[in-house]
Amino acid sequence: MSRRHLLTVMLTTTLSLSACSSNKPAQAGFLKDYGLLTPHQAPSGGTVLSWADPKWPRGRYIEVYLAPSRFYPAPEPSPRIPQATLASITHYYDAVLRKEIGKVMKVVDTPGPNTLVVRPAITHISADAQPLRFYEWLPITLVAAGVSSAVGLRDRDSEIATELSFEAGTGGRVVGEAMLAGTGVPLENDRQVMTAANVKAVLDGWGVDLRQAYAAPLR
Repeated sequence: MSRRHLLTVMLTTTLSLSACSSNKPAQAGFLKDYGLLTPHQAPSGGTVLSWADPKWPRGRYIEVYLAPSRFYPAPEPSPRIPQATLASITHYYDAVLRKEIGKVMKVVDTPGPNTLVVRPAITHISADAQPLRFYEWLPITLVAAGVSSAVGLRDRDSEIATELSFEAGTGGRVVGEAMLAGTGVPLENDRQVMTAANVKAVLDGWGVDLRQAYAAPLR
């Protein structure tokens, strides 16, 4: 490979890495008003984009109705992320929310006037190749790293994101919104199939954050 061609490859790689590193959770269109969201520190120490109506009468809501989680928009199953995985992820997410929020509020099967309605959506799921590490940018290793990507040997990040809408009782007035994202256990290569186990830790963390945030409601 000529030095000129190698430089072109390195510049292209660097630009691609820069674009990836600056990515923020994409707005899926599930929430009513993204302009209200601002970054805050979640109880776990991570970052959450969230908003809560300052007129939110917290003491009024003694029960919570958890709408079944769903993918929004609905993803196309693939050999790497099959339909069985998508179904098991929503099932596990529902169980986590019920378990954690149920520790601080009574979970009910139908919403009523004193019920907080939580509508969760999984807005992103992917298994993308991990970016090159700095030492892999060096001329000696760049070609080898590129070959590894081409044959599917590089680890692939398990990425997932969620949006949640919090609504008042039976009226449907939105009193809070939140966006969270996380990276789970990576896949070893592009032949490994993602399962719910790859993102369970992320879902567990979201549930704990939401439970703890009830004591200091979403801002």
